[in-house]
This record gives sequence, C-alpha cells and structure tokens, in this order.
Amino acid sequence: MPQIIFLPHAELCPEGAALQAEKGETVLDVALRNGISIEHACEKSCACTTCHVIVREGFRSLNESDELEEDMLDKAWGLEPESRLGCQARIADEDLVVEIPKYTVNMVSEGH
Repeated sequence: MPQIIFLPHAELCPEGAALQAEKGETVLDVALRNGISIEHACEKSCACTTCHVIVREGFRSLNESDELEEDMLDKAWGLEPESRLGCQARIADEDLVVEIPKYTVNMVSEGH
C-alpha cells in the first residue's frame, strides 16, 4: 500500500502527515479523507487550480497529466515542473512526498 507524506503546511497540516493510500486514489482524496482540507473549488472536476500540489518525490509514478490539466496548471500560483492538480494525480505503487503550496489563486477559502 503506497504512502503519501505531506510536508508541513502552516495552516493545513502544521506537523506534516504520513498517510496510507490506495492505488488509483487521487492525492486530493487521500488528503481530504484524512482531514487535510486542500481547497477544491471546482469539486474535483479539473476546472480550477485550487488543489495544486507539488510532488517532491514519486512524481514519475503518477498517471500522466492530460492537456486539460496542463492548461489549468498554467494558471496555478507557484507552478513547478513537478506540479499536479491533486484531483487529477492518481497514485500508483510508489510512495509520494507532497508539498501543498502556501498560496492558491482563490481569494477566499471555499470552506469545504
């Protein structure tokens, strides 16, 4: 069973977290199931960038991003080569280390 290590984030998980994941689950779903409230303003439909994450380790093990996700990522704050939308990044067999960016393009939290 793969594990996702979320690096510390001042507001969402100050201590960081090591979470068990199921193959095929999205990074966002694992976070939400474990109380890490990553924004997801479009309700996981790949129509915004609020669930932007940076995969520090294990990036190549994820499913490939499609053109729609790539277009959305171009609008994300703090885009890096290992950026993905948490709602689209499906976990394979490898462990991941994920950073949640400090900021999103949302002016106000959706409060999910």
